[in-house]
Amino acid sequence: MKFSVITIFPEYFESPLKVGLLGKAIQKGLIEVEVLNLRDFAEGKHRVVDDEPYGGGEGMVFKPEPLAKAIESIKKASKNAWVINLSPQGDLLNQELVERLSKKKHLVLICGRYEGIDERIRQKFVDQEISIGDYVVFGGEVASLTIIEAVSRLIPGVVGRKDSVEKESFSSGLLKYPCYTRPREFMGEKVPEVLLSGNHKKIEEYRFRVSLEVTLRKRPELLKRYPLKEEQRKIVNDVLSRQKLYLFLLHYPVYNKRKEVIASATANMDLHDLARLARTYDLRGVFIIQPLEDQRSLIEELKNYWINGFGANYNPLRKEAIKLISVFENLEQAIKEVEKREGKKPVLLGTDASPKRQYTSIEKVRELLWESPIALVLGTAWGLCEEVLSECDYFLEPLWGRLDSYNHLSVRSAAAIYLEKLLGIYCFYKKN
Repeated sequence: MKFSVITIFPEYFESPLKVGLLGKAIQKGLIEVEVLNLRDFAEGKHRVVDDEPYGGGEGMVFKPEPLAKAIESIKKASKNAWVINLSPQGDLLNQELVERLSKKKHLVLICGRYEGIDERIRQKFVDQEISIGDYVVFGGEVASLTIIEAVSRLIPGVVGRKDSVEKESFSSGLLKYPCYTRPREFMGEKVPEVLLSGNHKKIEEYRFRVSLEVTLRKRPELLKRYPLKEEQRKIVNDVLSRQKLYLFLLHYPVYNKRKEVIASATANMDLHDLARLARTYDLRGVFIIQPLEDQRSLIEELKNYWINGFGANYNPLRKEAIKLISVFENLEQAIKEVEKREGKKPVLLGTDASPKRQYTSIEKVRELLWESPIALVLGTAWGLCEEVLSECDYFLEPLWGRLDSYNHLSVRSAAAIYLEKLLGIYCFYKKN
């Protein structure tokens, strides 16, 4: 593997290319790194490589002529040169991309600075653009070193033991398990007993399980690309069972169109669709808060029909879902029931279609899901009253449309969108 780096700061690479495994790999000839000074391809007394952008604006832009000459000189000597521009608008670097790059024979890395490179260079010479993350650094030099190190690790012989590479985070598709060394006890924390057992099979099983758990909690999206076997799926399901999410549907106190406090009627369709949502996303329950006795009786009749009556045999799948419905006279009763089941008062997660308050992120709610039971509180009619919202601990941002402020969704639609945002990342099951 050969790397050619085009930069205006060749001295940046002097130390990194001499130390550690990278330095040893270069000494052994396993990889070759060529650093080219872009100024060597510029003309004139001052070797100018940048100029002001047409149209005005801040910063400078790399001129096309020096870059074109540098790339052409490399391509003249190497037909396999794959030209990469390191840019924030490029493909996000991940292990899958690193593995594809490792199959190339010659990577050319353009280290941009200032406002970037002339667009005509990108169009005519660049094969691929890569970003190392959604943040800003001084230039492409640090990004090029990242690529060189990541790709070099996959070159045979660079890392001493092949299994060391295969067991790294991202190589297996999972984050790495926690590591320990001597002493056995430090600041009151002990090394897990299984790691001291000498039973290599149990140690491997433990490490795999912990890797799955760490990945689920910190980077669950990685598991979307990981082909889970049946035993692994059981572990995932076991870990996800720690998340305790409830859906509260309030019929009182809610507003009507005139902002008057009312108790709304229960819609049959709401019960069916919310129950099916809860079963699909593995919620702990759908709690209907309905103060009107006749309405509560209707809900119980419906439940009995689908759980014990004709509906139970007619549609067993609907029976599964309807079982998740419970009805309460007020919000306080629903909260106490969650506390009774889970041993902890639920965090109330409020929803409101109007932008009135500070919102918490979906990522923050996912963190909370690992620590406490959560009740996603939804209102009927024209939304939850202020007295309910004042009891909520956190608030989700309203669901906005693409074009304007119109966001008059049914409670069923809103629930489906919120649940997909929160839990869709944990949905790994695929029917064969």
